[in-house]
Amino acid sequence: MTELEIFAKTLFGEARGEKLSGIEAVANVILNRVKHAQKIGSYWWGKTIEEVCLKPFQFSCWNKNDPNCALLMQDLKENKIYQICERVAKRAIAGFLPDNTKGATHYHTLSCNPVWARCAVPCAEIGNHLFYALY
Repeated sequence: MTELEIFAKTLFGEARGEKLSGIEAVANVILNRVKHAQKIGSYWWGKTIEEVCLKPFQFSCWNKNDPNCALLMQDLKENKIYQICERVAKRAIAGFLPDNTKGATHYHTLSCNPVWARCAVPCAEIGNHLFYALY
């Protein structure tokens, strides 16, 4: 898979039920992680879009036990929502995606309360997700 496909499939797996702003927000989290890692030289989650997207246990859609993982292995080119995710990924890679998350590097759905977020203050709420700028 190319970097674009991995990026678009991550957006599809993580945010396909969201409006466009929610898909863009997840794309911005990925870009913000890449920017942070490149700024300091490296980081544990990787410093490229591909490394950040595929880092184990960071984006649940790539976890082998997640039902989304099998879906991402399929050819999604004809899927209308995937096509939107691909366009968002292209805009993000080209530098044409404004950051609607205010620098967020983390997010979770409103339906959960992960340990890492319990003492953190969200910087944005977009769709069904809370976003955090933790670095």
